[in-house]
Amino acid sequence: MLTQESRPPGATGTRPADGERKVRISRVTPAGVMTVAGAAVGALALVWVLYERVLPFTGVLGFWVCWYLVFLLLYAVMARQQWDQRLARDRVTTVAFATGGMLALAGVFGVVLFALARGHDAVFHVNFFTTSMAFAGPLSPLNVGGVLHAIVGTVEQILIATLISVPLAVSAAVFLAEVGGRLARPVRIIVEAMTALPDIIAGVFVYVAFILALGMQKSGLAAGIALSVNMMPIVARASEVVLRLVPGALREASYALGSSQWRTVLNVVLPTARAGLATAVVLGMARAIGETAPVLLVSGVTKELNLSPVSGPQMSLPLFIWNYGHIEASSSGLVARGFGAAVALVLVVICLFAIARRIGGRAPGDLSRSQRRRLARSAVSR
Repeated sequence: MLTQESRPPGATGTRPADGERKVRISRVTPAGVMTVAGAAVGALALVWVLYERVLPFTGVLGFWVCWYLVFLLLYAVMARQQWDQRLARDRVTTVAFATGGMLALAGVFGVVLFALARGHDAVFHVNFFTTSMAFAGPLSPLNVGGVLHAIVGTVEQILIATLISVPLAVSAAVFLAEVGGRLARPVRIIVEAMTALPDIIAGVFVYVAFILALGMQKSGLAAGIALSVNMMPIVARASEVVLRLVPGALREASYALGSSQWRTVLNVVLPTARAGLATAVVLGMARAIGETAPVLLVSGVTKELNLSPVSGPQMSLPLFIWNYGHIEASSSGLVARGFGAAVALVLVVICLFAIARRIGGRAPGDLSRSQRRRLARSAVSR
């Protein structure tokens, strides 16, 4: 028999038994809001008194960490006084996850805003994004020179690293998740070991194996190869997890129709996991796009725009930031250029991630807005 909690809207029937009550855990109520606010203010006052008047503690980070812990404790106590145990536990969990996410976002935005505040003098000049540092010196004004050469180098190097690492990493993930066998365990151990590989090791490997042994010159291609070494284990591990999440019933249905294993993987498993694979690629790009040590060893440093990744040294945004962001405060113009390059790196990361999500973000069967509009027009015309 359907109760009020499980009955569809509009249905009628027996009233729920005494004591049963529909709980809307996602509902925002004034009492809930005031409880959160009261716990936050009370925790702030208590921690301030302890830090400033009672205990010999100092430090901004410790202050806010203690505030957050005391806030959760006070909120748990206040929630238990108002609601039953199940609802109070749910409210505390919800507030903990929500505030944790907001604090994480606040930290990210704080870093971006700090870089923008330190580099706004350079960022707000149009030439900063349209020119290179070829004709700019250490004492040149901010309206001369920019980071165009570093932006081009970063984009080319990360694209080369993606083209090299993604096919190899996805192939390794398919082997681990779909094929297996005796070699699966050694391959998985190697991939996990490479995940913790120091970044500088990749640069040293490319420098020794390609530049010294094979005679390759320092270039954007060498930097892309070094970055691909850092990307491959991240993409492989994340892709393996995503492929294992594909329902086994899809594979069984494909086999029942007479498909071979490679056709099942190619036509069923990979399209189903496309959105997750795109996320894995984004994680790998996030690991590689901010690397400085490998690029410093194998790409060289230049102030000029080099569009060719296979010949000559090529600059990148992390290397540009490393060159200019740590200059002494007396060279305020160079410091502004360094922090402005950090803002440019954030913009490049956002653009690349948006493109990656656009390419592989939709799950199989999901239609884009234009496809839905075309289907709606065809249905109306019929």
